[in-house]
Amino acid sequence: MSESNAALLDKVEGKTGLAGSNKMEILLFTLGTGELFGINVFKVREVSQTPAITKTPNMPHGIEGVISLRGNIIPVISLAQFIQLEGAPDDTGQTMIVTEFSRHTQGFLVHDVDRIIRVDWDRVKPPQAMLAGNEGLITAITELPNGKLVSILDVEQILANAIGIEPVPDLPPIETESERMVFFADDSTIARKEIMMVLDKLGVKYQQSNDGLEAWDKLQALATRAQHDGLPLRDQLSIVLTDAEMPEMDGYVLTKKIKSDRKFEGIPVVMHSSLSSEANRIMGQQVGVDAYVAKFDPVVLAETLRPLLMR
Repeated sequence: MSESNAALLDKVEGKTGLAGSNKMEILLFTLGTGELFGINVFKVREVSQTPAITKTPNMPHGIEGVISLRGNIIPVISLAQFIQLEGAPDDTGQTMIVTEFSRHTQGFLVHDVDRIIRVDWDRVKPPQAMLAGNEGLITAITELPNGKLVSILDVEQILANAIGIEPVPDLPPIETESERMVFFADDSTIARKEIMMVLDKLGVKYQQSNDGLEAWDKLQALATRAQHDGLPLRDQLSIVLTDAEMPEMDGYVLTKKIKSDRKFEGIPVVMHSSLSSEANRIMGQQVGVDAYVAKFDPVVLAETLRPLLMR
């Protein structure tokens, strides 16, 4: 281990606000095969040696069991098993990364933790389809100065595959005579599916993108088309819904660009993120988001969007 767990925990607990800087901090770890993996530090609660795990019957594949963490019972997921990584040694799993996102806390078993690095989001690239792994478990790739590649796991997809996702309840459709359109950006496959289910229930049209830079390019194209047609963009585009962490350009920088461009005047931006702490909400407010919604509660998302769509 390049740094002690205590030193890494100090850095995790002291994670700094990077809103608007288009940078992210990644905790690097291995699964015993020499490959480097990463997770956004803002999703990491602590790093420790793996405690005794209680086995429970009928657990889904990859879930080793549960532990008691300060009075809370949380599932423990073996990442090597879950992503079916070939060549992982039998002793993989001696270190545990406790994560907190999407209103869930869980432990991820890894072989070793390395260090925390800071990278520019524009150096974090979406993976090609052939590299995305089983059901899109890799959400991005970045390269270290020494040429080593880091695979950033889509932990939201892993969590959804491991414990399932709650069905979207019936949501009353929006009653309005004017057509409403939501543009949303999210790099997670599972998040895009969940958002589409909510918007379909609301009866709202939408367009989407997989990262912040693609979103900005598509939004600019929408604005150019509206200008050519002599129509206000806000008559065609009701809301921009953006994730916080995305390859190429994060949601904070995307929001700043939208809010500083007069073509998007009057169009609210809603940040929809698995980073649900108060610090992240404040970061969103600092760049001008009109609302901040934690993933994934379909009712809360729908009720946040509804009044903005009916204006």
